[in-house]
Amino acid sequence: MSALDHIRILDLTHYEAGPACTELLGFLGADVIKLEPPGRGEPGRSFVRDKPDVDSYLFVLLNANKRGITLDLKSESGKDLFRSLARRVDVVIENFSLGTMEELGLGYQALSEINPRLVYATIKGYGTYGPWSSYKSFNSAALATGGAISITGLPGGPPIKPGPTIADTGTGLHCAVGILSALLQRDKTGRGQHVEVAMQDAMVNYGRVPMRHHLQTGAVVERSGNRLSHAAPTDTYPCHPGGPNDYVYLMATTPAMWDALLRVIERADLIDDPRYTKRAERNERFDEVYEIISAWTRRHDKFTVMRKMGEVGIPCGAVLDSQDILNDPHLRERGMVATVAHPTRGELTMPTCAVQLDDSPLDLKPAPLLGQHNAEVYQDLLGLSPEAVKDLEKEGVI
Repeated sequence: MSALDHIRILDLTHYEAGPACTELLGFLGADVIKLEPPGRGEPGRSFVRDKPDVDSYLFVLLNANKRGITLDLKSESGKDLFRSLARRVDVVIENFSLGTMEELGLGYQALSEINPRLVYATIKGYGTYGPWSSYKSFNSAALATGGAISITGLPGGPPIKPGPTIADTGTGLHCAVGILSALLQRDKTGRGQHVEVAMQDAMVNYGRVPMRHHLQTGAVVERSGNRLSHAAPTDTYPCHPGGPNDYVYLMATTPAMWDALLRVIERADLIDDPRYTKRAERNERFDEVYEIISAWTRRHDKFTVMRKMGEVGIPCGAVLDSQDILNDPHLRERGMVATVAHPTRGELTMPTCAVQLDDSPLDLKPAPLLGQHNAEVYQDLLGLSPEAVKDLEKEGVI
């Protein structure tokens, strides 16, 4: 039994923001039915393909734990089938351009008339209303307009796009919360509702902690790089053997942490030194403190530094690169990184579900091939005969 195995979701989303939302819900047990155009599928399947006729890594990483069907929503037969499916699901989610579903006659108002309990989720760059609502957006644009790029980078340097695609996946996670909230409210009211998440809105939400500086000072939040200027020592420190990711991020914010740090780096002689005892003094000597610490970290690898600091209660994280992540024994033991057998990719090691429920363990399944579950869904869910499914395939409806 899984937490959401009583919830069925019809997933019309593509690329990342929507698929990240439905993949999480699929990890938690929902029956996610991914609906794509016949023949080509959603554009994410062919995004930066490394092999012809094999689904891209973008697709297989974002569409695990889903069933896959095809349907031509531009044909009248396809629209009729879609309406039949919409009557039998709990959630419909889409991230098409503004007005696409309404032009097809398949928007929230139309579908809620045939299924009043339907939760209809919409992901848009700037929402369905407001001056920018008609503008298209991708991850980078949302990072810019949501404030994330303006606060990322070194002091005096240009704004820099953060590496993780937090605008896409982060928006998907916000939408998953909205969907679950609407489902809980439906238990009280018996009615579904329209859930809307804008990518820009999600990014503004992620920036609320840096925003406090503006509220405190009235000044625009500036880029600070890896340091917290008010909390020395906080920074990335170089480690042996000096590769591009041989660093740790370290912070010692209390007197006890500072003293413990000095013992670890073999500088106990500086304990109670008035130049460094209080944080205010350390902040004035930030570069000096950095050199004291980095003289020691440069002699040790990042995992040794992390272990030694962690054992004495100092927050310290080795800077893990993609290879480190896929091989990390801690992540492997927790199941956050796991290997699944994909029908065309073979053995695929990938990140899984960051939410753990002790009574709903993850059953990891690979992303579906295009139309892989057509017969299964159309026969079992809609009661179509095998012959009827084959006829629909011949006609290009599915």
